[in-house]
Amino acid sequence: MTEKIIGIDLGTSNSAAAVIQGGKPTLIPAAEGTTVAGKAFPSIVAFSKDGDLLVGEPARRQAVTNPDNTIREAKRKMGTEFMYKIQGKEYKPQQISAFILQKIKRDAEAFTGDTINKAVITVPAYFNDNQRQATKDAGTIAGLEVVRIINEPTAASLAFGLDKNKEDMKILVFDLGGGTLDVTIMEMGGGVFEVMSTSGDTQLGGVDMDQAIKDYVIDEFRKKEGIDLSTNAQAAERVRESSEKAKIELSTVMETEINLPFIAQDSSGAKNLEVKLTRAKLDDLIHSIVQRCKPSIEKAIEDAKISISDITKIVLVGGPTRMPIVRKFVSDTVKSAESGVDPMEAVAFGAAVQAGIIAGDVTSDIVLLDVTPLTLGIETLGGVREPIIERNTTIPTSKDKTFTTAADSQTAVTINVVQGERPMVVDNVSLGSFNLTEIPPAPRGVPQINVKFDIDANGIINVTAKDLGTGKDAKITIESASKMSEEDVEKMKTDAEKFAEDDKKKKEQVDIKNEAESFIYTTEKLVNQDLKDKIPQEKGIKITDAIKDLKESLTQGSEQIKPKLEALKAIVNEVTTELYKNATPPPGAEQQSNQEQDNSSDQPTDEQKSNSEDNEEKAEPNSDQKSENS
Repeated sequence: MTEKIIGIDLGTSNSAAAVIQGGKPTLIPAAEGTTVAGKAFPSIVAFSKDGDLLVGEPARRQAVTNPDNTIREAKRKMGTEFMYKIQGKEYKPQQISAFILQKIKRDAEAFTGDTINKAVITVPAYFNDNQRQATKDAGTIAGLEVVRIINEPTAASLAFGLDKNKEDMKILVFDLGGGTLDVTIMEMGGGVFEVMSTSGDTQLGGVDMDQAIKDYVIDEFRKKEGIDLSTNAQAAERVRESSEKAKIELSTVMETEINLPFIAQDSSGAKNLEVKLTRAKLDDLIHSIVQRCKPSIEKAIEDAKISISDITKIVLVGGPTRMPIVRKFVSDTVKSAESGVDPMEAVAFGAAVQAGIIAGDVTSDIVLLDVTPLTLGIETLGGVREPIIERNTTIPTSKDKTFTTAADSQTAVTINVVQGERPMVVDNVSLGSFNLTEIPPAPRGVPQINVKFDIDANGIINVTAKDLGTGKDAKITIESASKMSEEDVEKMKTDAEKFAEDDKKKKEQVDIKNEAESFIYTTEKLVNQDLKDKIPQEKGIKITDAIKDLKESLTQGSEQIKPKLEALKAIVNEVTTELYKNATPPPGAEQQSNQEQDNSSDQPTDEQKSNSEDNEEKAEPNSDQKSENS
C-alpha cells in the first residue's frame, strides 16, 4: 500500500485539503465541519486568555471577543520579517501557517485513518522565492514533508480535468482568492501542460472587498450616531465578520441587512447598527478593487505573446469569483468562464491530483511545465539589476552569466541576488547575498566570475558563484531574513509538537471528565432508584463516599480523576457481582435444570455411538448399489 500524500490549498482567508480516494480527489472535512465561507479550515489562529492554541473554526468563533489575540491573513506576511506579538511571545508568519497545516494534518489523519507525513502545498503563481521557501518551512514545522510546491492556477487546471482533454488549447486561469490574485495562461497539447505566462498581485483579494464594506458600514454608523467603531477592536471585528457574510450573501440575493445590536453606547444608552446593503451598492464599493485585476490579465496575455481570441477556455478559481460582478468583469475583459468544479475546492482538488500522481495513486502521463513568475538577477556596479533568468522562463531551469571585478586587486565579491522587474536593485526584492572570497589580486576586469542560477520544480532557487581562474566556488543556498535556519525550523517544530501534546492532554482531560460524570450519574441512579432496596447499607455508604471523592476530583487533572473513577468502578462491580450471586432463580428454572440433567443420561455412550456409526457406514454401499441396480 502506497503512503498517502495529501494536497493542501493554504489560503489567505480559508484553507482546504483533499486526498485521492477511489481514484478521485475527496475533500478532507475539518473536525468542526464546513464553515460559512465554504472551505473546511478558516486560516485563523488564536490564543485564548489561558494561552490555549485555537485553530480554524474555533479561532473564528471567538474572534469577536478576543480580537487582540486572533491572527488572520498570515499568508500575506509570508516571506517577510514581520512578527506577530501575542501575549508576550513572538511568532513568525511561518509558525502561524504551521499551526493551520498541523490542524489540517490532524484532521486528515482522522478522516483517512492513515498517518499523514507528506503533502503537496499550493502557492500563488506570483509568489517570490522568499514566500515559497516560507511556505515550505511552515510545512516542515507542522511535521509534513513538502514533496512539491505547486502553483495554484496549475492545480486548478488539473482539478478541472483539463489534463484529460486531448485537444490543443490555451487556458486562462483567473484565480482571485482571499488575499492574492493570479492570472496564468497555459498551453495544453500532446500531454504537455505548459505555463506560458503568469502575472498577479500578492496583495489583492477578497479581504480587500471585506475592508471596503467594513469602512462603508463604519462610516454610515459614524454619520448616524457620531461614534467611530474603528477605535473599538471588538466592535470593528463584529463589523468585519458581518461585512464578509453580507458579501457572500449578495452573490445570490439582491439585498441584505447588516444588523448588529448593542454595538456601542453613549450617554443616551445602547446603540444598534442597522445598515441595508444592496448588490448595486456592493458593486459600487468594490468596483475599483475588481478593476485592479485588469492590468494582471493584460500583462499575462502580453507576456504569453497571444491575443484574447487565442484563449480557448477560462477557469475561475477562488471564493470572490462566485460574485456576479467578478464573473461579469472576466466575461467582459476576456470571455465566459468554464464551470464544473467549485472555485473554492478546485485548488485543493488539483493539489490532491498532483499528490496522487507522486504517490502512484493516479495514473497520468501529464507533464507539468511551470514558469518562474519574476525576473531573477544580481546587483552590479551602481545598484543596477543585471537579469539572469527572465520572468516566465519554464522551470526547472539553470542559467549562468560571467561577471568580473569592479576594482583593482579585488579579492572578494558580494553576490546580491534580487527578484523583480525594476532596473534598479533598490526597487526589487533582495533574496539574500553571499561572498566569494580568495580571488587572486588582479587588475579590474581580469577575473572571471561565473554566477549560476538553478531553479527546481518547486520554484526554489539555488545560486553558485565560481572563480574560473582558480576553480574556487561558493555553493550557497540563498539566506534571506525571511528564510529560517534548520535550528529555527526544528525549534518551531518542537514548539508546534508541544502545542499538539497540550491539545492531546486537554482532550484526555475532557474525555476522562466526561466518563467520570457519566459514571457518577449511572451509579447514583443505580443506588437511589434501580437497586435502592437491594444494596446493603454499609456498601451504599462506601459507594456514596466514593462518588463524593470522585466529584471533588473533577476540578483537578486527569491524574487525580482516574484513580478515583477506578475506585468507584471497583466498589460498584463488587456490589453488582454480589447481587447476582445472591439472586433467586426464576420459578421452574431449577426443575428445568434437573430435567436437562436427566435427559443427558439418555444420550448414547461413546461405544453406542461408535457402533451406530459403523452400521451407517456399512449400510451406505448397499444403498448406492440399490440405486445403481434400479
